[in-house]
Amino acid sequence: MAHFVIIGAGQAGASLVAKLRSSGFEGQITLIGEEPVPPYQRPPLSKAYLLGDMALERLFLRPESYYAEQDITLRMGARVTSIDAAKREVHMGDEVIPYDQLALTTGSSARTLPAAIGGALDGVYTVRTLADVDAMAGEFTAGKRALIVGGGYIGLEAAAVARKLGVEVTLVEMAERILQRVSAPQTSDYFRALHQSHGVHIIEGVGLDRLTGDARVTGAQLGDGTHIDVDFVIAGIGIAPNVALAEEAGLAIDNGIAVNVQGRTSDPHIWSAGDCAAFALRGATRRLESVQNAIDQAEVAAQNMMGAGADYAPKPWFWSDQYDVKLQIAGLNIGFDTIVERRDPTGDAVSFWYYEGDTLLAVDAMNDPRNYMIGKRLIEAGKSPARSAVADPATDMKALLKA
Repeated sequence: MAHFVIIGAGQAGASLVAKLRSSGFEGQITLIGEEPVPPYQRPPLSKAYLLGDMALERLFLRPESYYAEQDITLRMGARVTSIDAAKREVHMGDEVIPYDQLALTTGSSARTLPAAIGGALDGVYTVRTLADVDAMAGEFTAGKRALIVGGGYIGLEAAAVARKLGVEVTLVEMAERILQRVSAPQTSDYFRALHQSHGVHIIEGVGLDRLTGDARVTGAQLGDGTHIDVDFVIAGIGIAPNVALAEEAGLAIDNGIAVNVQGRTSDPHIWSAGDCAAFALRGATRRLESVQNAIDQAEVAAQNMMGAGADYAPKPWFWSDQYDVKLQIAGLNIGFDTIVERRDPTGDAVSFWYYEGDTLLAVDAMNDPRNYMIGKRLIEAGKSPARSAVADPATDMKALLKA
């Protein structure tokens, strides 16, 4: 009986094993995860869970009982120490698990502040795992002073939760503007104004020089010489793909675990999906750090482990909740040269449409689910409405789908 082993019990790993079973795979399945809990959702960690609006059990992607019911061996709190690709073996210390096909859904880890600048002090946190968020939860009490390093989505979401709970927040972004890596200036401007209206002190174009304190952080020295007093720090400075196992096993690495369009690595018996997997997209080798990619890419890989020979065609989408604003993003804005704004004259809905020439690439929609869905359908259908039509508030957007 064939034995498929999946290393990494996050969104991608959970999706992959579920797809194997629902597609009729009758062999052995072993899902190995380092965390001591069943696979869970990560996005709510920096939103509803941190705020206290979501119970632990609601984080789980499926009840723990599901895995036994589906005859999936779930190994929690287990660490793989090496892979012997030649023998097709996974090693967990002295334990050896043979496999016929192996999938690496090892995800990514939060980048941490260097110990040399105080990153190892008590009171300094990252937001990536359940343990991370549980560790910092007690800090979020009214009147405390938080420093958030990094103005990406994780940092902004943490800032929103902190302000809702009465924490004083200073956010420092080394780049010229928040969200610079992922969005247009218009979206940055929208969220800067939103956070400032809720009392967040945003400092852009200034880096962190060092954190100060003895055993525990008490302050921060910024690159411009400014010193601020803080009670705790959250580093939201990005993530790095977990590629060590793959690299030690001799797999090709290129901005992540290199896979082809079907999810196969440089070893014909090893596959990869999710945050750790890098593939050719829009002229470069890229990783898509999103729930959508983790699910869809893993499901294609599962089918291909069974011999389907299917290609993965990503349809990117993403979301972020901050205060009473829901940001929804469709498409990839790589290479845009023009932004078209569409604003609801009677409400607070607004969307920014990214174009490269006359080609629609992506849409950022704030409290505008209708135009988000229209934009998503247009992009997936390869349709690009005239920029003037999108900008005109009189345009019937739904009609553009039929054009």
